[in-house]
Amino acid sequence: MQPTPINLKKPVPSKRATINIRNLRLRTFIGFNPEEKEKQQDIVINIEINYRVSDSVLDDHVEQALNYKTVAKEVIRHVEEGRFLLLEKLVADVLEICSEHPEVIASRVTIDKPHALRFADSVSLTLEYRREEAQSLTHLEKVS
Repeated sequence: MQPTPINLKKPVPSKRATINIRNLRLRTFIGFNPEEKEKQQDIVINIEINYRVSDSVLDDHVEQALNYKTVAKEVIRHVEEGRFLLLEKLVADVLEICSEHPEVIASRVTIDKPHALRFADSVSLTLEYRREEAQSLTHLEKVS
């Protein structure tokens, strides 16, 4: 007598996923004081990218996936080759890189500048992107 086959259903995953890149440690020129313009400083980047996942990605089709390695490499290149006066500009640039993929719904970037203040571990700045808000702004800009 053969065992009765079990009919297991795959759990249906959410059609959204979140990629987190944590504590990406890089060096760049950041700041407007004379010593900051001459010497690179450490920064720590944390990235969160929310994106839509297609059925093909869930079936292991790599070419359809959001490639976090490609995103990280672009962030590294931009940060290490750049010079920034303000932390706001650096965070905005990284956020733009993280939001380029067409399936990105929202992204959030926090960059810490360790030792920026004498009695603090670090100073950080966070910026967020939401596709629906960006599309609304684009629409409003076209109307005006």
